[in-house]
Amino acid sequence: MNLRAAGVAYSDVEYAHPKGISLLMDGYVPGDKGPYPAVILVHGGAWVAGDRKRSVEPLFEPLTKAGFAWFSISYRLANSFDPKNLPSLVMSAGALSGAIDDVRSAVAFVREHAAEYNIDPNRIALIGESAGAQLISVAALKPGENGAVQAAVAFYCPSDLVTLVRNFPLPDQIRQMIIGTPFEKLLFAGLRDLSPLTYVRSDAPPFLMIHGTADPIVPYTQSVDMCDALKKASATCDLIKVEGAGHGMRHWEPNKSMTAYKPDLIKWLSSALAAKP
Repeated sequence: MNLRAAGVAYSDVEYAHPKGISLLMDGYVPGDKGPYPAVILVHGGAWVAGDRKRSVEPLFEPLTKAGFAWFSISYRLANSFDPKNLPSLVMSAGALSGAIDDVRSAVAFVREHAAEYNIDPNRIALIGESAGAQLISVAALKPGENGAVQAAVAFYCPSDLVTLVRNFPLPDQIRQMIIGTPFEKLLFAGLRDLSPLTYVRSDAPPFLMIHGTADPIVPYTQSVDMCDALKKASATCDLIKVEGAGHGMRHWEPNKSMTAYKPDLIKWLSSALAAKP
């Protein structure tokens, strides 16, 4: 724990210990007035990499300045998944389910320690980028015990893994092993179970999708379709389009036009996590 300006910074706090694995988070709480709304950050990295200290670092300053408490977490990675071979994702379904559980555990931990961190347990949001967006979206739509959140923000989210893989240029050898075989149904069933789009519901928490229009990894249409599905279900969803932006908020940082989403993000969060009278 380190004092920082008007608040307190936390490092390497263990929030869960599944199967003997220590899961850590860092965080920051603004000061002593509170209780503050809290944001839990989940990094991307194709489910196999990424870092809680660096991957989502562009969000630390705007959240701090806006008076949010925030916690950036590590989670179990799916080390058997090859990001160059998307069909192998289904083989890591168990590992990805574990990562979703880790996000749920982080929400429960922050809520259970609300008094200690001087936060409002009824004003918690999840923010995830890329693979982390997929994890937080499923966790927000299918919360565990004590894991419900009041808002979710998904940056360039792979929301429909079935469509993503169907449109992915598979090598001929892999295509022959999958397409038209019994494994095809197994593959797409597994991908469907991991897709946030599968769990859209009318009482979903408010969602904000943020996506670059030139994303070569997760097409912009993935966020458009997710937002449309939420609205069709009578849930709330907003979409911030980052013109000409590719994949990854860190890559957006040098370009002022691609960081213009930050004030809009803060405004949306402030509204979604406003204290109830």
